[in-house]
Amino acid sequence: MAPVLARRVAKIAAMVLAIVVVNFLLIHAAPGDPASALAGQSGQADEQFMEQLRSQFGLDKPLPVQLWIYLKHVLTLDLGISHRLQRPVLALILERLPATLLLTGSAFTFALLGGIALGVCASRRPGGIVDSLIAAVSLVFYATPLFWVAILLVIVFGMWLEWLPTFGLMTVGVRLQGIDLAIDVIRHAILPVVTLALYYSAVYVRLTRSSMMEVATQPFVRTALAKGASDARVTWVHVLRNALLPVITIAGIQVGHLVGGSVLVETVFAWPGIGSLAFDALLSRDYELLLGIFLCTSVLVLVVNLLTDLLYLAVDPRVQAL
Repeated sequence: MAPVLARRVAKIAAMVLAIVVVNFLLIHAAPGDPASALAGQSGQADEQFMEQLRSQFGLDKPLPVQLWIYLKHVLTLDLGISHRLQRPVLALILERLPATLLLTGSAFTFALLGGIALGVCASRRPGGIVDSLIAAVSLVFYATPLFWVAILLVIVFGMWLEWLPTFGLMTVGVRLQGIDLAIDVIRHAILPVVTLALYYSAVYVRLTRSSMMEVATQPFVRTALAKGASDARVTWVHVLRNALLPVITIAGIQVGHLVGGSVLVETVFAWPGIGSLAFDALLSRDYELLLGIFLCTSVLVLVVNLLTDLLYLAVDPRVQAL
């Protein structure tokens, strides 16, 4: 395991370097820059002021020189200063990261576990009432845009029924501690977590169902039944374990999609995470902050993919190479 893990870590380091370079070039290829944004906000867009701002941010240097300076700073974990907030980028990301991890981690967990459980139930009797109902509901949520689901949940549970809060991470202006604080955060997290989880659970339902039905036709399943194993044991131990590999593969890939989807969900629900921070940075052309967020999310996705590869060995020991 150690040599395999070392090779994977080396590949991740190379990919992070490539991601940093590509993100830097893409950001600087986009129209506008921090100097233009600040000049527009201050109402001083004359040429001399613009030149001073570009010199302050190092934008007057050739692009390869800017890239080299940025790479040296990244190697020391210096992600720069946000010109909009006048704070270190790394501090801003670490401040917002727990909220995003809470949102995406909870949504991913509920989507994966719920999707697998419903997929197993649907595969027990293909074509039956339960299978048809689960397939129809999952298709509806898969085809529905995230923003529409978010707005619908806000209207129904936040405005009509008034059961749940509709914005923020916790109640503003109220000091809570201990279990009261945890309950308050959970109540605020329910709607955004459900919004993200509904879409991705639909993917896992359909994938688990098809994979379970394929594995159920294998000879070892018939052998287990012939030896007297119960139907529940065959389903959950023999069939499900062999059907999980494609689900794990898709789950690892969709972690990146979850981070992207969180931008929309965090904006709708005013969730103070990295997604809303990235949206604000994009509007203000905050290059340093955008690059730091891209780097952080890319590293998170690569780490999750590494854990996915390692999980392959736990699910199926026959997989020898990552």
